[in-house]
Amino acid sequence: MVRTRIRIACAQVNPTVGALFENYQLIISNIEKAKNLGADIVVFPELCLTGYPPEDLLFKEHFVRQNIAILKEIAVKVEGIIAVVGFVDKTELGIFNASAIIANRRIQTAYHKTLLPNSGVFDEKRYFVAGNKPLVFCMVKNKSYIKIGVAICEDVWHKTGPLKEEAQKGAKIILVSNASPFHLQKFKERQEIIRQQAKENKVFIVYVNMVGGQDELVFDGRSFIVDSHGKMISQAKAFAEDLLLEDLLVAQDSRRTPKNIKKIPVGTGNQNKINLPKQKIMVLSPIQEIYQALVLGLRDYVHKNGFTKVIVGLSGGIDSSLVATIAADALGKENVIGVFMPSRYSSPQSQADAQKVAENLGITFKNISIEQIYQMYLLILEKEFLGTQRDVTEENIQARIRGNILMALSNKFGWLVLNTANKSEISCGYTTLYGDLIGGFAVLKDVPKTVVYELASYCNSNKEIIPATVFKKEPTAELRYNQKDSDTLPEYKILDGILKFYIEYDMSYEEIIKKGYPSGIVERVIQMVDKSEYKRRQSPPGVKITPRAFGRDRRMPITNKYRGK
Repeated sequence: MVRTRIRIACAQVNPTVGALFENYQLIISNIEKAKNLGADIVVFPELCLTGYPPEDLLFKEHFVRQNIAILKEIAVKVEGIIAVVGFVDKTELGIFNASAIIANRRIQTAYHKTLLPNSGVFDEKRYFVAGNKPLVFCMVKNKSYIKIGVAICEDVWHKTGPLKEEAQKGAKIILVSNASPFHLQKFKERQEIIRQQAKENKVFIVYVNMVGGQDELVFDGRSFIVDSHGKMISQAKAFAEDLLLEDLLVAQDSRRTPKNIKKIPVGTGNQNKINLPKQKIMVLSPIQEIYQALVLGLRDYVHKNGFTKVIVGLSGGIDSSLVATIAADALGKENVIGVFMPSRYSSPQSQADAQKVAENLGITFKNISIEQIYQMYLLILEKEFLGTQRDVTEENIQARIRGNILMALSNKFGWLVLNTANKSEISCGYTTLYGDLIGGFAVLKDVPKTVVYELASYCNSNKEIIPATVFKKEPTAELRYNQKDSDTLPEYKILDGILKFYIEYDMSYEEIIKKGYPSGIVERVIQMVDKSEYKRRQSPPGVKITPRAFGRDRRMPITNKYRGK
């Protein structure tokens, strides 16, 4: 059997939704780089020209027209290499999630995604028409003929998808463009699916994934190539842009290619002159994955939305300390401002811890007391509150004063306010609307409190950033004397277990009880979660790291009388 060496380039890029010209430049530069490194084919992620997901931009006809016009501009610059570029195609039937196969200065053909996901964070059936034709083209290199199939993301997650038919038509390589968002353990799921598909269909699979942050979503990259036995050949970087190149030895096909299969000649390349460096496959721990996702998600949200600096309300607690650390890693210490805002209930230890975190990170630290403002609030409301007992109202006033101060600094200096609430608190409504729930971005929105502690420990793995006293103190909002989170919430280990089953797995009260949790606590937690939907609907976006995050994943009605007990 005669084999031909094919050099494949995986362009793992970080496009921005709607930035058509910037994405054009990103695509062109990677095509040129791949060509200069001797690649025969360069493959880009799903919808890389528009960015993913473009959402309701797709309802703008001029946006779709412009993306097609720019794709044609890309085409005239492609010669001596085949480029597979994700874009939005349009026919008389509607619009399609598509991959253009470009060579010899023109668009040779296009593949339309067959299987459209419509669950979790995906709404593709809202926008796209499903394709119904698998695509195989024949690459002609010198006198060699190689059949290659094309697929897009969801297409390869199903055994009966287009990949199987493309393999039956003789494809030896399947090029798969993806915009597969990160959540913990998702990479293992991808690998297992692709390995099985490659082995069962006896094809090489080139899996190219997007990288970068887009609102709540983070794309982790980690593009990879597996051989026809399902063995991993190479893998791109995690949470970073990369151009992964690999030489594949592929069996040649007959020159008698059926007429309905497009023949695309390419240049001879120069891969014999350029040796490819061996990529070291990095294995990340779960906590490393989460931390890198949070850093990338925050960095791209800030930069892609035109901000430079961020401001964090430092309380001396574990959550704000972690958010400040992530921000410093994501944006640089010079772009992070920490503000401690004490009241009569703030302990000296909290101030010392907040200041120490700022010193360890090298970020700007400000101390702005809210005591005078709080006294003025109480004085103004004294007549209105006459005859009532102090309760959560007076506590929430403090949180709202702090939120107001942070937003004032944001307005004056253009700093983005980072929310510091975690998933456990947000789930139960243990936050103050227009107080500690304010902000432009909620870094820990999908991070349970127990994982917050794990991440904080990870931050201290090389040197102490977050003081030991922060870990030892009992969690408290310090809105009244001797207040503790445990006054309102169950122990976090118990709470996070119940929340996982209720939110991520949609388990009922009875099903959670069977897992061994006390019935009274389960009932109370479910009530808190259900009654707090209106708060969550008004909270800022935050990075998705679990299989089911609030917002895109879990969409519950605010007005809702159903009680699953």
